[in-house]
Amino acid sequence: QVQLVESGGGLVQAGGSLRLSCTVSGFTLDDSSDYYAIGWFRQVPGKEREGVACISSSDGAPFYADSVNGRFTISVDNAKNTVYLQMNRLKPKDTAIYYCAAQIGPVVLLTLLADEYDNWGQGTQVTVSS
Repeated sequence: QVQLVESGGGLVQAGGSLRLSCTVSGFTLDDSSDYYAIGWFRQVPGKEREGVACISSSDGAPFYADSVNGRFTISVDNAKNTVYLQMNRLKPKDTAIYYCAAQIGPVVLLTLLADEYDNWGQGTQVTVSS
């Protein structure tokens, strides 16, 4: 069973940086028998969940939402079985609960559509003060 655990959220001033971690268990990211796609999403109460970044083992380049492109970077550390989201030049509108999610199987989609992901973490709160 795949489990995802996010960490690294917190309170930061506008213009600052945070690095979120998504530690994966139940699946090894450098396992060649299946592909994976890992996405980072965020949600503000009362609003729909928004995809911000994703990366997969079947596509070369990660994909970012326009709202974070150039400020956020998604990366994978196979040795730690962890996916990171480096967030720079944070803005108050980046405040949300951030979730990581995974697709694992013979076919995966590099997508920011939440419905395509089967496994979700519990979320970590990011608050950016002005």
